[in-house]
Amino acid sequence: MCDDGAMSKNVGVLGSGVVGETLANAFLSLGYAVMRGSRDPSKLDAWRAQSGPQAHVGSFEATAAFGSVIVLCVRGTAAEAVVRIAAEGLDDKLVLDATNPISEAPPEQSVLQYFTGPNESLMERLQKLAPKAKFVKAFSSVGAPLMFRPDFSGQKPTMFICGDDASARSRATEILTEFGWETEDLGGAPSARAIEPLAMLWCIPGMRNNQWSHAFKLLRA
Repeated sequence: MCDDGAMSKNVGVLGSGVVGETLANAFLSLGYAVMRGSRDPSKLDAWRAQSGPQAHVGSFEATAAFGSVIVLCVRGTAAEAVVRIAAEGLDDKLVLDATNPISEAPPEQSVLQYFTGPNESLMERLQKLAPKAKFVKAFSSVGAPLMFRPDFSGQKPTMFICGDDASARSRATEILTEFGWETEDLGGAPSARAIEPLAMLWCIPGMRNNQWSHAFKLLRA
């Protein structure tokens, strides 16, 4: 089971970029206490100073220990190294994995290049590095400005999630509902092989036509 105890309103955000700031601010607005983690926590001091008493900064290790829910939102090329650093603090916790395996190579005709193959995913690699953590792929198929309370004329977009722990997926769904999303639970971790490439598809209109204000929606007959 995921930890639903006294620390359940503490969120650790591993990542100092735009996605990390967006998600950290969203959790703060919902009443969570948030710690953002970085290799150099001092570069987050300005964010902490302007974000109120529930905002904290620390190392990757301290951030993993602080949160009962962890958000991983570092660059895909750094994700495995960060999980190795933070692994002990991730045990038995929901880890919302917003990473994608985007390689250092430039896009090819507006299509991102990945360092994984079609029969593997970055999340599966991360799960192997921290086997006691409860990874759930989420927030990986939309841009940062649309991650919290996306406004599509009253329609809720769909966030596709997956992970091996059913209770962790259930908790992730609760969080996504708070964030204004509907959730489609795709089951175990191998489904990340299908979810992660959605970022490729999401980015193509942006790279081709500078159109970034869109999200995916699952329609049923």
